[in-house]
Amino acid sequence: MDATLGWYLLVTLVLVGIGFAMLVVAQPRLVTRSGGQAMAFLALFVLPVTCLWAGVSTHLESSKSTEFCLSCHVMEPYGESLAIDDEFALPASHFQNRRIDRDRACYTCHTQYTMYGDLAAKINGVRHLLVYYRGATPETIELYEPYHNRECLHCHAGARLYEEMHAEDRAEIESNELSCLECHDMSHEVASLADYDRWPTAEPTRTEGP
Repeated sequence: MDATLGWYLLVTLVLVGIGFAMLVVAQPRLVTRSGGQAMAFLALFVLPVTCLWAGVSTHLESSKSTEFCLSCHVMEPYGESLAIDDEFALPASHFQNRRIDRDRACYTCHTQYTMYGDLAAKINGVRHLLVYYRGATPETIELYEPYHNRECLHCHAGARLYEEMHAEDRAEIESNELSCLECHDMSHEVASLADYDRWPTAEPTRTEGP
């Protein structure tokens, strides 16, 4: 569901739910009739549950955006790294050359592509919030586990350039025995951003955040 459409749907459902609930409170006699009981059930149970579902779905969709990820100032250097002028920096080269969707740059490369990938990512996101608001944000942000080739192969597997360049070691890469980062070892380089020029048109959008 598109995030904007989701917000419109959520607001509409909330307003309809409030309207029904107010009607039931203002006219309690309505619930003594079969039609009124159905309306009360709709107002007090069905619509709130639907609003909860719509709200969760909308927030999940919004949280996939690059804008959302960079709205926290802790992540700003990682957003700036997408604009550094170095073709060997993986995040920057992917972002600037549109090898990934710029609007979902963070989500594309940092979500585990398995059955529970989205769920695990969101649970980790809650952990991030708890760490942040407890004031225990580490100086160096590290992944929970080594970066898995699965995230690269989600896009690159089957691509002509990948198949031609990795004909000999493809089995090792796809089994994760040989990490993609063995050769492609420049990531966000946040510790040395001052050493790089910027490609200004690649600067990602940020919003004010905590």
